[in-house]
Amino acid sequence: MPVYTLPDLPYDYSALAPVISPEIIELHHDKHHAAYVKGANDTLEQLAEARDKETWGSINGLEKSLAFHLSGHILHSIYWQNMTGPKEGGGEPLAQDGVGELADALTESFGSFAGFKAQLTKAAATTQGSGWGVLAYEPLSGRLIVEQVYDHQGNVGQGSVPILVFDAWEHAFYLQYKNQKVDFIDAMWAVVNWQDVAKRYEAAKSRPDALLLAP
Repeated sequence: MPVYTLPDLPYDYSALAPVISPEIIELHHDKHHAAYVKGANDTLEQLAEARDKETWGSINGLEKSLAFHLSGHILHSIYWQNMTGPKEGGGEPLAQDGVGELADALTESFGSFAGFKAQLTKAAATTQGSGWGVLAYEPLSGRLIVEQVYDHQGNVGQGSVPILVFDAWEHAFYLQYKNQKVDFIDAMWAVVNWQDVAKRYEAAKSRPDALLLAP
């Protein structure tokens, strides 16, 4: 079976400056994200060993570990792609930029882009402890929702597909923003890659999903 691997960054360490410093990007990607990849692979090996030996005393901890590390790997993989340099990113998604369907969906789901931005900002900035603010596609209703994710995997709607993620863990900002999480979240809007978010929205809408077969 294939193992999880750390994806390469789509830009160099300095590409998101001054919003996110090169030092933070390097540590965040090469150390923190890499640790989640290793954690997921190690846990899969431990689960395989438990199956082989039929020793299930640690199953609860192993399942929790897999959810934590795998979700951390997935969210970080989206996070890097969700951002681009300040000269190319940020602003508001507009139809003339080729992201009109996303812009319309944000207005339909949240009343306005301003309403969406305010909700995601507040959700990310007020996470208790470690977590994420996430814009997700909810396939049962076909609408966009904002989720406040605890750690990497808690407090999410089953079946929801993350398309824009703001990392609110301290390792994402503390070296530069200290304890001012809200300042970091506000700054993040300047590097959002709306082209990537729009592609993820289109992919989420078109994917087969068992929830859509529910009566």
